[in-house]
Amino acid sequence: MNFIWLQNRKVMSKIKIIPIFPLDLVLFPNQDLSLRIFEPRYKQMIDDCIISNKEFGICLAHPDITITNWQAPYNVGTIAKIIDCNDVDVTSGHLAVNIKGHSRFRIIRIISPCLEKPVDYDPYSVEGLKQIDNLHESAGMAEKMYIQAEIELIDDIDQQITLEVWQNLVELWKKKIAIMAIPQVISSQQLELMLEQYYLKTETPTLEYVYSLCALGASHPDELQSILESTVLDQLIERCQKVLKL
Repeated sequence: MNFIWLQNRKVMSKIKIIPIFPLDLVLFPNQDLSLRIFEPRYKQMIDDCIISNKEFGICLAHPDITITNWQAPYNVGTIAKIIDCNDVDVTSGHLAVNIKGHSRFRIIRIISPCLEKPVDYDPYSVEGLKQIDNLHESAGMAEKMYIQAEIELIDDIDQQITLEVWQNLVELWKKKIAIMAIPQVISSQQLELMLEQYYLKTETPTLEYVYSLCALGASHPDELQSILESTVLDQLIERCQKVLKL
């Protein structure tokens, strides 16, 4: 009986409800990222996370699916923990937020925001921001303007990456960068310097090194989504090779 209870508790601990921030990027575990927050719905999200010491999820925004007319997230994302948050300046009201990626997760159920996106909404205009503020006031200030989701955490890949596999990936990356640079010529010394600048010179590769190398070699964020969704090492390496080949 106690064993069943412990098992159920372990499963429940992996399932939680968190705010979701769809972006045009993929955040990997242990990756640092700086955000500039200016939309009212995401300022509300950051405030809620800071007040309740809560995490939020970053997902790549889906180009073809919407939720109440807002861009929907892909189903797999990364938990983001806030490192610090500061006002950019007094007049703009923008927030500078530094975050760090932690565990990956899979969305089980989407919780829609309280507001439907207005047809003529412009998030970069003062009028657009006031429009959202007014709609939120009408809906009730306690209502959440951002997407939320019930999520389950994805187990880390616990297999080790061999130095040979890592070196093969690095060689693929070098060839891709060299070809992409044509007609400019990039020397092998310059490529090595790039690896040093991004802290990718190592004799003991880990998942974080592979994620970073793929991010450095990807042509589009969509290519990185399959990397994030990989659940076993062989699958991850195969997808990395695909991203790093022209």
